[in-house]
Amino acid sequence: GDITGAILAKCLHADVYENWTDVSGFLMADPTIVKNPKGITHITYSELRELSYMGASVLHEEAIFPVKEANIPIHILNTNRPQDAGTIIQEHSKIKSGYPITGIAGKKDFMSIYIYKKHMSNEVGIIRKALSILERYHISIEHIPSGIDSFNIVVEKKEIEESLYEILAHFKEELKPDKLTVQDDLALISTVGKNMTDKPGTSGKLFGALGKNNINIVMIAQGSDEINITVGVKKKDFTKTVQVIYDTFVGGNEQ
Repeated sequence: GDITGAILAKCLHADVYENWTDVSGFLMADPTIVKNPKGITHITYSELRELSYMGASVLHEEAIFPVKEANIPIHILNTNRPQDAGTIIQEHSKIKSGYPITGIAGKKDFMSIYIYKKHMSNEVGIIRKALSILERYHISIEHIPSGIDSFNIVVEKKEIEESLYEILAHFKEELKPDKLTVQDDLALISTVGKNMTDKPGTSGKLFGALGKNNINIVMIAQGSDEINITVGVKKKDFTKTVQVIYDTFVGGNEQ
């Protein structure tokens, strides 16, 4: 299996771990959404982690860690098409993509809980209280976009829907918000790429493209390492959003 091969490669101090599968490596977008998306020839472990978490799965996620620790590259190759270049996964590579992004991935069926309270910025511990309530129900958090007097908690819908009303009751009792609303038709799309840090205006170009295509952005989150920009949109706009982002950065041969 993927994990066994990775462990063996680490034990043998291999120069490279070749993983032969039934696909020719990773693609820059879901081929069921984007027609004939370009392949990813080189990707870093951190970029792969971001894309895999959002659903772009070719390699078992746990297979990354043994070889990453030993700095051994993984080469994904297609058993049925051995002539294809495949994808090389390594944390440091001198080969850079000709595109400002590495890939796009997303998932549907998220829920956002919006909490607003006057002068929240002067109240210590309110976000901690909210997270503690969710922890009691063993619910993991996806994102927490925040403002001065408000914040959103984004979670997977399937994790919270059975206990949602109980949790909202706790929020009302313990946080005493002035406004508490729920949006349950949210999709998240991540645009990932280390090259984005060297390309000023990438986020502006992304948001501008979505605006021109009448796609309303419900939520924005960016990782501290600046290799991904995640936008939340309505579920009905999921497919269109992925296509627009791909066309903006890849489809038009953007350099």
